[in-house]
Amino acid sequence: MVTELLDTPMKHTISVLVENRPGVLARTAGLFSRRGFNIDSLTVSTTEDPNTSRMTIVVDGPATILEQIGKQLYKLVDVIKVMDHTEDQIVSRELTLVKVHAADSVKRAELMQIVDIFRAKIVDLGDKTIIIEATGASDKIDALERLLDGYGIKEMVRSGRVVLVRGSKTT
Repeated sequence: MVTELLDTPMKHTISVLVENRPGVLARTAGLFSRRGFNIDSLTVSTTEDPNTSRMTIVVDGPATILEQIGKQLYKLVDVIKVMDHTEDQIVSRELTLVKVHAADSVKRAELMQIVDIFRAKIVDLGDKTIIIEATGASDKIDALERLLDGYGIKEMVRSGRVVLVRGSKTT
């Protein structure tokens, strides 16, 4: 029974602290690719220390396989620390920019209400389009995307998830 639970695919959010050097991203992503995992979200940025970067990777798969990937990540020369946040209490955010068709005033008014409800912002207003910026948890961004889809999304981009563990625990 326990083995069945471990082999059930689920979303995992993993942080990988690495040396800030060229090629590290490709080697890290390659490890997931070789194991047949599709990365749902990948965000990379320098940390408070300019010599290190933090990768936040969201991947869907069984815990047993992800445990093996974690061990293999540690074998990469530039990897400093690997953290699986699946069981952690985290603060999680994404950023999205969405260009929506809005040629008439009725659509624009409706879109402004949606923007207000989601605490998003209109960052560009064109003759026939509106660009909306929103930040929040992934499910909030998903919900906004579903609503805006009915208005005709012309273009969209999402940043990928970034996370920090709640409280005084640090990475």
